[in-house]
Amino acid sequence: MPTGVALRDPRQQLLAAAQRLVARDGISGLTSRNVTAEAGVAKGVLHRYFADFDAFLVALVLERIATVRAEGAALQSHVGEESVTENVAQGLVALLDPVMVATAGLVIARDEVRDRLRAMGTSRLPLVGEATAVLADYLAAERAAGRLAPHADVDALAPMLIGTVYLLATARADRTPPIAAVRRTVESSLAGLVP
Repeated sequence: MPTGVALRDPRQQLLAAAQRLVARDGISGLTSRNVTAEAGVAKGVLHRYFADFDAFLVALVLERIATVRAEGAALQSHVGEESVTENVAQGLVALLDPVMVATAGLVIARDEVRDRLRAMGTSRLPLVGEATAVLADYLAAERAAGRLAPHADVDALAPMLIGTVYLLATARADRTPPIAAVRRTVESSLAGLVP
């Protein structure tokens, strides 16, 4: 990489490169060398902006948590619209996109990253916990709107749905949850709860 070339936003350039790598190759190829090569920057650039590689990975996970929260806000905007079942199915596919699924595996596999994230105030299982919370919030809003039975246990439904769809996604090479299987899962989970 030639020197003297100004980088527009090196942190974002590196994080975007990592997301491309994760989407394409999963977490197995996520190394500092691969990230800098994908970003098209010199090897030392990553360590100029991040204390160590785990600090970089924490930033990557925090970026995905922000994406999950944005998806949660988008899901909330559909309260009272369409069908609860379809909203949940589409929301699950959006929440558990291939990058999120692979990044969740990273959080599970790397104790240091998980510990740092918890110290920053994330959920007990960072990323997956945030996805579960936004889904539970949506279900609670639909319950309050009368579109989900009053006795629906949203705090049990949300992790069950997130976990099931996560497993559906990890079983596939492209880590994309199949929408037909997601719909069947949601329909069976909400059977008797949608008036």
